[in-house]
Amino acid sequence: MVEAAPIPAQAPLAPAGVLRRLMRRKLALFGLAIILTVVGGAILAPWIVRFGPNEQLFEGLTLQGAPMPPGGDFLMGTDLLGRDLFSRMLYGARTSLIIGIVANGAALTIGTLVGITAGFLRGWVGAVLMRFTDLMMAFPALLLAICLAAIFQPSLWIVAMVIALVNWVQTARVVYTETTSLSEREFIAAERTLGASRARILWHHILPHLVPTLIVWGTLGISVTVLLEATLSFLGVGVQPPTPSWGNIIFENQTYFQAAPWLVFIPGAAILALALAFNLVGDALRDVLDPTQRGRD
Repeated sequence: MVEAAPIPAQAPLAPAGVLRRLMRRKLALFGLAIILTVVGGAILAPWIVRFGPNEQLFEGLTLQGAPMPPGGDFLMGTDLLGRDLFSRMLYGARTSLIIGIVANGAALTIGTLVGITAGFLRGWVGAVLMRFTDLMMAFPALLLAICLAAIFQPSLWIVAMVIALVNWVQTARVVYTETTSLSEREFIAAERTLGASRARILWHHILPHLVPTLIVWGTLGISVTVLLEATLSFLGVGVQPPTPSWGNIIFENQTYFQAAPWLVFIPGAAILALALAFNLVGDALRDVLDPTQRGRD
């Protein structure tokens, strides 16, 4: 039996077309520049910095024992233990990016599996999965993350797991809605009539149509993950010292807020800049991948 090819509403853009349209948006370029700068600094940190992130330097403190201000040998100054803040910021970027990618990837995978299963199978399976999703959404994400982080021994990978466990629900809800809508389309009904298996319909017809949505949610989700990781680390239930993290850098130096404000402002600005960058790129991708917006730019 020859199966008829599906007839989507509009063919998806090729990667080259997506990149070309993305390059036309100034805010997206600004966000990409920030992301590439942070990623490049994190990767090249061992070759960029002069001091180790946990190296306590005798010359890193004033004669009165206070942190050194930015300038001279210390581009961003030093912290209360005499450690180079520039070095800790670059190595802290590694922590934020690793957790952002791992936690968001896990959350995206869990949310996609739950959403697509509930939306495609429906019935009692879909009802149970979505009621469980609603139950998880009822808990404040930050409070749930703090509780989970307090139960487990905080570490980089445990923090990533905790964030994934509280961030998958939004993805599941969006994927469920889109899968339900796609399952009612004419080309899916035609595939069923022609005897296509559930696996073929899922892998060849539904998942490809979900890819643009998953790309957008994956990009936007990293900014949420970065902010949540910084919050947990600031509260002391995230990545533990001496492993540098932008959140625990603020936590360690908050008592010097008035005497050495750069110890709080620099990591705080980095967190906001990276979250903003991923939001700008995610918003641009949402517009570029939206078929209703094609031809308007």
